[in-house]
Amino acid sequence: MPYPKLDRDQLAIKKLCDRKNKVYIENDHVPVAQKPAHLSELGQKLIEKTAGRIMQARQQHRSVMLTFGAHTIKNGMAPTLIALMEEGWVTHLSTNGAGIIHDWEFAFQGKSSEDVRENVELGQFGIWDHTGFNINLALIVGAYEGLGYGESVGKMISLEGLTIPEISFLQDEVVRNIKTNADLAAAAADLSGVIQKFNLKPGFMSIPHPFKRYSVQAKAFELGIPFTGHPMFGHDIIYNHPMNHGAAIGRVAQNDFLSFAKSVSNLDYGVYMSIGSAVMSPMIFEKALSMSQNLIIQKNGHIDHHYMLIVDLAKSDWDWQAKGEPPMDNPAYYLRYCKTFQRMGGEMDYLTADNRDFLLAIYQKLTEKN
Repeated sequence: MPYPKLDRDQLAIKKLCDRKNKVYIENDHVPVAQKPAHLSELGQKLIEKTAGRIMQARQQHRSVMLTFGAHTIKNGMAPTLIALMEEGWVTHLSTNGAGIIHDWEFAFQGKSSEDVRENVELGQFGIWDHTGFNINLALIVGAYEGLGYGESVGKMISLEGLTIPEISFLQDEVVRNIKTNADLAAAAADLSGVIQKFNLKPGFMSIPHPFKRYSVQAKAFELGIPFTGHPMFGHDIIYNHPMNHGAAIGRVAQNDFLSFAKSVSNLDYGVYMSIGSAVMSPMIFEKALSMSQNLIIQKNGHIDHHYMLIVDLAKSDWDWQAKGEPPMDNPAYYLRYCKTFQRMGGEMDYLTADNRDFLLAIYQKLTEKN
C-alpha cells in the first residue's frame, strides 16, 4: 500500500508580486568593468594561469566548463557570465536548481531572494504562483520537446512564452509513438494531463520577461551554448507548487546530465572551473568523467590533461597536489569536494575567493590577453 502523501493542491498559494525580496537586479548587478575587491598574490597567479589554459583550450577546440552555485547568480554576476559566453571564452555553463530559479525571477520581475526564515514560520516559503507555475510548466513543455532543464527555462525567457499544443494532437502523439518512442509518448501524455488539469488554452502563452537582458540561461539558449541545470528533488521551491511534475523533472534533468557528460568527454586539454558548488559540481563531474573515460578507454585513449580550478570562500591551506588527502584532524579534510576532485586526474588548483572577484578577474584577464 502506498505511503500517504501531502496534497499540494490544497496549498494557499500567494502572488509572487506580493513577496518581499532582498536582491534587485538592476541595482545589484555587477558591471563587467568593476575591479575585483581583493585577490591574494596566489589568486592573481592562478587567474593568470587559468586564463592561459582557457586560451589554449579555445585554440584546440576543447571544452571550457564553468559550474557554479546559486550565489553566483544571486550576487548579480549575470553580465560577466553573459560576456564570457558572447566573447567565446566558455563552452558550457551549469548550475543547480536554485541558480535556475534566481535567474528566472530576475528576468521575470527584476528581483529575487525571499526571507527564508520569516516565510517558513508563516508557512509561505516557496509557495508563490508565478515561480512555481511558470518554471514547472516550462519543464513539462521542455520534456515533451526533448529539451534539457536549463534549456527549457532559457527558451521560455528568450521567447517570452510557451507554446501549448492541442490536447487532441498530444493524444495522437501518444498513440503514434507508444511502440516506437515510449519516452515521447509518455511526455505527450504528461503534458496533455497538465493542460487538462489547469485548463490551459492551446497556442502561444505569452509570459513577458521585461528584465531578460539579465538572464544567463536565456542568452545561452540564444547563443546555442549549453546551460545545464542539475536539480535535486525537493531542494527547490518549485516542488511546492501543484504544477510540479516529477516525470518531467526527470526527463529534462537527465538530458542536461548527458549534455554535461558530453562536454566532459571533450575536456582533455580543456578547463573545468567550479565556483561555490561543494555538492552538485563534484558529484555530477565524477560520474560524467567516469562515463567519458569508459568510452575513450575503449578507443585506447584517456582524459589526463584537463585543468581544474576550484573556487570557494572556504579557506584551504593544504597542498593537494603535493600531499594528497589531508589527515582527518586537518580543516582541509572537510573540504570534501576538493578530495573528490583530486581523485579525477589532470591538474587541480584551489582558490579562496569571492565568486564576484574571481569572475571579474578572469574575464578582465582574458580580455587583456586577447
